[in-house]
Amino acid sequence: MPRVILWDIDHTLIENSGVSKEIYSTAFELLTGRVPRHAARTNGRTDLAIMEAMLVENGISDVEWVDTADALQRAGAVHRAALAARGAVLPGTVELITALASRPPVVQTVVTGNIRANAEVKLKALGLGDHFDLDVGGYGSDHMERYRLVQIARQRTAAKYGPQYGEPHCAIVVGDTPRDIEAAKRGGAEVLAVASGLYSADELRAAGGLLVVQDLADTSELLRLLDLT
Repeated sequence: MPRVILWDIDHTLIENSGVSKEIYSTAFELLTGRVPRHAARTNGRTDLAIMEAMLVENGISDVEWVDTADALQRAGAVHRAALAARGAVLPGTVELITALASRPPVVQTVVTGNIRANAEVKLKALGLGDHFDLDVGGYGSDHMERYRLVQIARQRTAAKYGPQYGEPHCAIVVGDTPRDIEAAKRGGAEVLAVASGLYSADELRAAGGLLVVQDLADTSELLRLLDLT
């Protein structure tokens, strides 16, 4: 059966070690000329939602999204070296995505709150840039609502690889937050929740995760859970 694996990036594939929040702060400075009094709050939200809330909390409400996206892209480029130095690929990630790549019916891409440019910065800075078809992903530059990113990625994958890749239950989101679980359910995908971020396995189950693992370390077990043994 064709499978579309929709990977979250931060705290699922990689640990950004605080660089993401530094990117938001730099983007804020580029937009406003001052340091934010209130830092960004992330927790699985999209860049559009994160920056909009951050601007409002800092007393600013008249910034166009095109300007915000440009500032985020410039900020991501500024912090690429810091991410390469301080970030890390999480245990088991390379082994699992390599194993998935050897199975021809599988397409791997990302569904991430990051704008596409910064998704690429994060993946390439940590050596993961060649593992995914980023042209069919869903990004924070596509929509504010995360479930819409799942739908967009499914549509793009089906358009490129064939309608069979758009069938119900063909796609599975792999992510670390309750928002990933909600997005998968509303976006027409299954979900594998990974307790590698801020949320425990119990919290992810309470949020509706039926398949929950502690990390990506056991490649064989994860292939079984993804129905790809």
